[in-house]
Amino acid sequence: MFVLELTYTAPLDRVDALLQDHVAWLEKGYAAGHFLASGRKDPRDGGVILAAGLDRAAVEELTAQDPFVLGGTCEYRITEFVATKTAPALADYQEQLPS
Repeated sequence: MFVLELTYTAPLDRVDALLQDHVAWLEKGYAAGHFLASGRKDPRDGGVILAAGLDRAAVEELTAQDPFVLGGTCEYRITEFVATKTAPALADYQEQLPS
């Protein structure tokens, strides 16, 4: 599983100009089963996406296609972790530690 942390690198007016395209990109990620949750950070200096079912190379490729990245308004910090415990609603995403 991955935590994708977006940090804005441009003023919010430039971010907002790309927001509709970013939301459409998110919707494709949800439809493909890659995204579990997403939202703005508070204060609004970026956002967070929880992603699953991908390897690191695929996540890097996916985030590179975010309109915020293509428009030069954000950078991603990608953190991979093994979700050994989950809420019941996320039980399908529970993982085992490698041997």
